[in-house]
Amino acid sequence: MKMCKMNVRSKKNQWMLLLLLSMVFGPVAGQDDPINFRALKGEVVDSRSNEPLVFATLLLEGSNISTVTNTEGEFLLKIPSDAQTGNIIVSFLGYKSRSLPLEWFQEKNNRVKLDVGITQLAEVDVSAPKSALALVKIMIAKRGENYFKDATTMTAFYRETIKKRRRNVSLSEAVVTIYKTPYVSSRRDAVSLYKARKSTDYSKLDTLALKLQGGPYNALYVDIMKYPDNLFSSESIKDYNFSFDRATNINDKRVYVVNFEQKPGIMEPLYRGKLYIDAEKKILTSAIFSLKITNKELAARLFVRKKPRHAKVYPTEVAYRVDYREKDGRWYYGYSNAIMEFKVNWNKKLFNSVYSMTSEMAITDWEKNVSGEVPKPKDRMKTSIIMSDEAVGFSDPDFWGEYNIIEPEKSIESAIRKIQRQLKKEKGKTG
Repeated sequence: MKMCKMNVRSKKNQWMLLLLLSMVFGPVAGQDDPINFRALKGEVVDSRSNEPLVFATLLLEGSNISTVTNTEGEFLLKIPSDAQTGNIIVSFLGYKSRSLPLEWFQEKNNRVKLDVGITQLAEVDVSAPKSALALVKIMIAKRGENYFKDATTMTAFYRETIKKRRRNVSLSEAVVTIYKTPYVSSRRDAVSLYKARKSTDYSKLDTLALKLQGGPYNALYVDIMKYPDNLFSSESIKDYNFSFDRATNINDKRVYVVNFEQKPGIMEPLYRGKLYIDAEKKILTSAIFSLKITNKELAARLFVRKKPRHAKVYPTEVAYRVDYREKDGRWYYGYSNAIMEFKVNWNKKLFNSVYSMTSEMAITDWEKNVSGEVPKPKDRMKTSIIMSDEAVGFSDPDFWGEYNIIEPEKSIESAIRKIQRQLKKEKGKTG
């Protein structure tokens, strides 16, 4: 894939160039898996307000099987049928985790309530870093001792959604295998596709189809502890101001909250957000950040690869999130998402078009890659992949079998059903 030549800072923006928008004028299912799992459905909410907790984590204790809640706080967790006893750990940023026995769960309508974690700060903290910038540098320097040091094979669920204003127009999903290299290794991670499907309603696209280039790599490269230069390279870290926010609690551990934002006077679009850093071991447990669009033309050059001649296309929002999980004292990439909103201004049209694109990926299982084996280049997904071109069909309700996925929002499920009905009508007309 060819990288754009922007300026001397282009190296630190390389990861963003995988989040490219391809605009063109214009629509692999596997075999059924045997049912050897138990599916648990429900929601995770705030115990006081009953508001849904988005991207909360559910983990089968003693295993690597996990999932996250969707944007409505709903979850679908699939566990092996032979797992009759054990606990499900439910956690969310800033809340007290809960450990619930498997027998507590029903197949449907489970409602898990979490309490807000209250942090009592000591009057004097002798272990506190001298500055927020110093803490971030320590965090990056300690990634070799805090994160996975072995090669790992991960199973992940990836979802990519495109909306025109509030209407769903395209949905792609995939189960992929990630060949994760050690966190201190300079080698990049590899991805292979196991199963995928898509659904696109072209009638709602106004003869304009948006395609997200990069697929699962969009979410994977948000793993900033594996790819720290994507956000804070030795050069770009000087362009940010860092400050402490109020500390919080995660899983009964004290966590520093660090705010960062680009310094005044820098016109190139950089980032602003929050880092959640374990106070004791200086581990990044979560990060939420977005692109500060100081110049929309410059931002458009970073993201828009092709566009119609008579239209101006530029991003209005670009936001990211990454969450890490812990296993036996070591941390690893668990979930990430990228959300982008674009505005299309047509030269001779009164109204503009607004599109949003969301890509998210959750690790649902993993094991050490003892042999260090990776797929051959021909079997790997390319960083230039367009998922909507690689997958077809939503007809099989049991398509995913035992694999854990992010539970679809009701609005997406409704869109899928409408698209299925439309396809049946079209087949009836041509039959």
